[in-house]
Amino acid sequence: MTKYLFEANYVGEGTKGLMREGGTKRRDAVVEALKSVGGSLESFYYAFGETDVLGVFEIPEQADAAALSLMINSTGSVSLQLKPLMTPEDLDEAAKKTLSYRAPGQ
Repeated sequence: MTKYLFEANYVGEGTKGLMREGGTKRRDAVVEALKSVGGSLESFYYAFGETDVLGVFEIPEQADAAALSLMINSTGSVSLQLKPLMTPEDLDEAAKKTLSYRAPGQ
């Protein structure tokens, strides 16, 4: 399973819905959405500043993560961004690969 950092902002009616339902019910809605694609929630936090809510979840397939993102963003109530997370071992594996690349101007 791949872990994803998620960052979301409530938009328009989404903010009103959050105020009406409260934070716990919105977290529960995320848990249910994740279950529908075989995923699970690791952490979920509300924040001040540029991001309203952030956390980490796991989803088995990249296509499922994309489907979840599309579904949530299509509501117009939440703007969601996902970032796949890598372990140090993943980075070690990437660093061992031999690639061919020419930088601009070289």
